[in-house]
Amino acid sequence: MRKPYVLLQPLLRPLLLPLLLLFLVCLIFAAPSARAADNGSWSVYPVSSAVAARPYFYVSADPGQTIEDKVVVANKTAEPLTFRLYAADAYNTERDGGFAVKSLGERMLGVGAWAELPKDRVTVPAGKTLTVPFTVRVPEGAEPGDHPGAIVALDERVADGGGSVALGVQRAVAARVYLSVGGPTLPALAVEDVRISHRQPLVPGLGDSTATISYTLHNTGNVTLEPKVELKAQGLFGRTLLTRDLTKIPSQLLPGQRVHLTERWQGAPQLDWADVKLTATATDTKESATASFVAVPWLVVTVVFVAGGLAGVLLVRARRGRVRPSGPERPSRPAVPTPFRRRSSPSVRP
Repeated sequence: MRKPYVLLQPLLRPLLLPLLLLFLVCLIFAAPSARAADNGSWSVYPVSSAVAARPYFYVSADPGQTIEDKVVVANKTAEPLTFRLYAADAYNTERDGGFAVKSLGERMLGVGAWAELPKDRVTVPAGKTLTVPFTVRVPEGAEPGDHPGAIVALDERVADGGGSVALGVQRAVAARVYLSVGGPTLPALAVEDVRISHRQPLVPGLGDSTATISYTLHNTGNVTLEPKVELKAQGLFGRTLLTRDLTKIPSQLLPGQRVHLTERWQGAPQLDWADVKLTATATDTKESATASFVAVPWLVVTVVFVAGGLAGVLLVRARRGRVRPSGPERPSRPAVPTPFRRRSSPSVRP
């Protein structure tokens, strides 16, 4: 007897291709809302191409070239919203290396200066979207490499920040723009200012020892990097104390940006000489930096030093007490008294 799924195969085969096409169409049209920059009230994203949705603007241009594109602003609320629309340069935040954009009014040097929008304020009806064209004019003398930025939709209304202190908050959503200007590219990465602070218990074994390693990751090239950092520590005689791939690093380090980072080493040695090495790698670049620290229980060392000093003083006194003269002492000669001479009184003549 033939199995049921074998009997159904000729019937399902003609429907297979239309089902696959329908699935792909659903993915394409569902992608913009899933990938758009969104804060729950409005979103900003690139116009989808004829093939697929774009999560960000990826633009390549030569110096002197002009690029045209469109951005979509979607209002998800039940009332009209008015936004200040502007282009901005991007940077890495010093705290965690996150992708951020400059505020309106700051000096712009890349996308923020080269992008032109037809209007700086737009109103989007409730539950609707608005498509806005824009132009990027790359100047003739533009430096080659990556120039990241964004198209920002800023709600100029000031909302209450909450808390006991009266603070005003403005919300904004931005669609990233990754602009690459043609020319020589140089991926380069540096690890700078490696410092180590070490804390340990006063008495070894009665608590945990922690080392905090701080360093600066610097993109010294002209392209965006996706760095990886390895931490390796060695003790005396080349013993491996720690090997770790760090996770608290920026996913993207933009050209020219510095990010100050820290890494905690729980369970650091309490009695050792440790050499710490940080190795940062990215595409076609690798750089390392080292620092050292001495782990010593200073309270124990101080007690031992003081005890040793007291023992030395007592030993010297004991030796002096046992030392005696080798021969009899010569008696001291008594002092000879000076003879008394009576002075004769002068004669007095009448």
